[in-house]
Amino acid sequence: MTSVTKETIGNKYVTVTKEDGIAEIHFSINKTNTYNLDFYRELNNAIDDIRFDHDIKVAVLISDTPKFFSAGADVNYLRSCDPRTKTQFCLFCNETLDKMARSPQVYIACLEGHTVGGGLELAMGCDLRFMGDTAGKVGLPEVALGVLPGTGGTQRLSRLIGYSKALDLCITGELLTPQEALEAGIINKVFPQNEVRQKTLEYAKKLVKSATYAVSNIKLSIMNGKEMPLNVAIRYEGELQNLLFRSEDAQEGLSAFLEKRQPNWKGV
Repeated sequence: MTSVTKETIGNKYVTVTKEDGIAEIHFSINKTNTYNLDFYRELNNAIDDIRFDHDIKVAVLISDTPKFFSAGADVNYLRSCDPRTKTQFCLFCNETLDKMARSPQVYIACLEGHTVGGGLELAMGCDLRFMGDTAGKVGLPEVALGVLPGTGGTQRLSRLIGYSKALDLCITGELLTPQEALEAGIINKVFPQNEVRQKTLEYAKKLVKSATYAVSNIKLSIMNGKEMPLNVAIRYEGELQNLLFRSEDAQEGLSAFLEKRQPNWKGV
């Protein structure tokens, strides 16, 4: 793994810091991190930049606003838009989140505050979600506004936790505690509140030191394969495995196992 000199890219709402294979995407919009199109444009640009940076293996989304990861879209902004603009806004947000899903980097949402509405949809666009044990509430309360969770909420939530649980949460707008969200399968890990950022970055650093070429292909196999018929997905998995069999890391991993030593991963 090549060490990366620390680099920071700053914008109005989003700042990206890159170092040693990890990109930290920090954002702060307002006191509840309710967002508009400008925020998502900056996020989209950050994701595009990371996708083309082959040294970056893991990206972590971090809110620098106390008590909130995000409360979702700015209702005042939505109210000011005509229906066509609202529709295109949701489409752009969904396309941005899908870029994270289709990228080889592993995306982790570090949740240190309330994560509701579009904030949860943003978190669900990531591959993994780690949360503090007293961070706040989790849920999709859009039904209280007479709309549905339109930035992938109904689809990503049902794929995470199943149809019936997702339907119940969406039609009631119920908000969960971090522990309840963990038990439901929305959150992957819950840490003590004052340790969640540290633990998330430790997890990211561990991934970067692992067989990153295999990690990337495992992510893509699972992410893309779940949308295919089983027999097609298994063929897809096989093609990715064929790529890995030809990699330097696979040769190193097999040799290290037989020689009873730690592997020296190169990420290729």
